[in-house]
Amino acid sequence: MKKTLIYALLALTASLAQAQEANLPAAPGHIVVGYYPSWGVYGKNYFVQDIPADKITHINYAFANVNAEGKCVLGDPWADIQNGNLGMVGEGEKALKGNFAAIKHLKARHPNLKVMISVGGWTFSKYFSVAARTPESRKAFVDSCVNMFILGQFDGVDPQYGQGVFDGIDIDWEYPVVVGNEGNIVDPSDKQNYTLLMEEFRQALNKVSVSTGQEYQLSIAASASPTILTQHMETANLANVLDFINLMTYDFHGSWDRTTNHHSSLFASGKEPAGDTNSVENTVKTVIGLGVDPRQIVVGVPFYGYTFKEVGSEGNGLYQPTTGGAPGTLGETGILSYSDILKLEMNPNYRKYRDRQTKTVWLYSKKDLNFVAYDDPDTIKDKVAFIKKMGLGGAMFWELSQDGGSLLNVLDAGLNP
Repeated sequence: MKKTLIYALLALTASLAQAQEANLPAAPGHIVVGYYPSWGVYGKNYFVQDIPADKITHINYAFANVNAEGKCVLGDPWADIQNGNLGMVGEGEKALKGNFAAIKHLKARHPNLKVMISVGGWTFSKYFSVAARTPESRKAFVDSCVNMFILGQFDGVDPQYGQGVFDGIDIDWEYPVVVGNEGNIVDPSDKQNYTLLMEEFRQALNKVSVSTGQEYQLSIAASASPTILTQHMETANLANVLDFINLMTYDFHGSWDRTTNHHSSLFASGKEPAGDTNSVENTVKTVIGLGVDPRQIVVGVPFYGYTFKEVGSEGNGLYQPTTGGAPGTLGETGILSYSDILKLEMNPNYRKYRDRQTKTVWLYSKKDLNFVAYDDPDTIKDKVAFIKKMGLGGAMFWELSQDGGSLLNVLDAGLNP
């Protein structure tokens, strides 16, 4: 049995014992990871205290950045540790403020909640290759991340207040070897260097555990692309040092395409014009086929949808030509939060359709010629059933502010009743 699984079993046993002693709820059977975007405190008006922490096991805080020197830095210092309107831990000039202070208050009310700092993401992955390139650069990067987010060494904050915000580190490298966002630095050696980087993280976290007595978790967010998983990452070797892998099993298709399609199909249809086989099932089976324990696999679920405009009515809009994304609500054309999609479901100009084979839904308006691909409570239930059937670790979703509650309620009730 892998060391990480032994750690997980020991942690679960300890959690159960602590729960009995403290009359706290026992640890859940599945992982439910919700991303919290640091920018939620701005236009979204979604704050840490709004998080339904009793319905999730983990928060992934998005995002920390990697600078040009290959070091961990805060993604938004004002929102993260400086905004006094978001809470405070400690006194005086070196008190912890911002979202991180609010997280500590949230954890005090929910002792079983784990909070991970997510490093990277689509926008902040430019310098991962630099950080992972050499033994020296890997150590410098890991030390900077651990010192800041685990040991609480934030600029201007007393570490006694900075410690205890995070229970682990999640690396969201998009992507090793393959360019994600324009301008990202990549190299063929990223494949091996990614494994070496995560081994360095595991060693560093284990070392801190010796001094603090706390186990720290380590995870990654991984592409749903079988090509990246099999050719550009040592996925099985990574799993040997990780607690779990969050698969980004969404964005299979989107408003960048010129044909409408689903973006998070549970099963492939065999009818797609391009002939691709993108699906949650295909990605999961690819990872299991590489030798990863199913219990380490966490399935990604979208709490948002993609819109397409100027779509003809044949096939009720599915697999039809489009000129791009329709107006969105998340600061980007072509994307709608689920809470806004619910409003469209009530719009008489839109009709809802369901594909029983792929376990997908979509909206289409003959009047507006708009198509919306998304997940609803029924498709989430199908994914929960799949997670249970395959013996997987749980579910992850992007992101907390987009839901309004109904999708998360399904995940919570299905995975940890």
